[in-house]
Amino acid sequence: MVLGGAGADGTGCVLQGRDAAMDGALAALYGQDGGRRGDGGGGRTAGLGASAPHVARWLGDIRTYFPASVVQVMQRDAIDRLGLATLLLEPEMLEAVEADVHLVGTLLSLNKVMPETTKETARAVVRKVVEQLEKRLATRARATLAGALDRSARISRPRHRDIDWDRTIRANLKNYLPEYRTVVPERLVGHGRAAQSVKKEVVLCIDQSGSMAASVVHASVFGAVLASMRAIDTRLVVFDTAVVDLTDRIEDPVDVLFGTQLGGGTDINRALAYCQSRITRPAETVVVLISDLYEGGIRDGMLKRVAAMKASGVQFVSLLALSDEGAPAYDREHAAALAALGAPAFACTPDLFPDVMAAAIEKRPLAIPDMAEQR
Repeated sequence: MVLGGAGADGTGCVLQGRDAAMDGALAALYGQDGGRRGDGGGGRTAGLGASAPHVARWLGDIRTYFPASVVQVMQRDAIDRLGLATLLLEPEMLEAVEADVHLVGTLLSLNKVMPETTKETARAVVRKVVEQLEKRLATRARATLAGALDRSARISRPRHRDIDWDRTIRANLKNYLPEYRTVVPERLVGHGRAAQSVKKEVVLCIDQSGSMAASVVHASVFGAVLASMRAIDTRLVVFDTAVVDLTDRIEDPVDVLFGTQLGGGTDINRALAYCQSRITRPAETVVVLISDLYEGGIRDGMLKRVAAMKASGVQFVSLLALSDEGAPAYDREHAAALAALGAPAFACTPDLFPDVMAAAIEKRPLAIPDMAEQR
């Protein structure tokens, strides 16, 4: 398969049956001279061009011959290499593709030019991906954050009725007296009296420039997860050169995603100014900025706002990306400036995001990845 079936490969072998079909699907996308080449045994050629029927047939072929993870890579390459994004405006085409985060990003970038006949199909595709992400991420996120909230709410000098006896006994096992068969409770652990009230406020401030598409998708899912927790008051803000508060849609990530507009410029300072104006309990607030830090607004103003928020007691987290895509491109000068303020910027995978949020809620030092590994 690596050598292919064309006569130019020098092997004298001709691919047959399934192997020939797989080779044709690969040649249609990756072949030379516009994706056309013969197989030396019948003049077989392959190519996608911009023909919707050909593309639909090809999408069916690759789903037949390759696993879903490979199909997603090939679809992404087809959109990038052959400019097939506009074909996704056709409902029939959307029904044929393998849905993933990258496809959602492409659909969101086309949202404003998408005809009404396609929008319902597009929403169904986006919802499928969102539900897959929620299934993967939500349970662990809720468990991790609930534990962090519980720990932050415990009190060390509780009233008798507020003592958490299970945790108190475990905390004092070293004080067990065998002769009396009892534990001496030197340290009491109590339940927080406000266990059912809002203890923390979280502001997700998300850069919706085109390069942040995967991060926007994951952040929207996590926003819905956070909003479902009674002990967290969550605000979700997206921005480019304008700022849009989508908190009223936060319970449905699909509504959030279709409320974004991927692309355009970036004004981080303006976005942070809005977020800062909505903070009422600084010591109990976590602000998460998700951006590649390519600032089009006032750089010094951005840094001053971060410094002011931190000085007031806000826990500030700056994520260069919230995705599984590896090392992101980002403005290193701005990242270094934030680090100097005690707000280091780093990339984070969705699986690690709950741990980052738990550390911020408990005001523990964040586990910062080695920035050299992200370059």
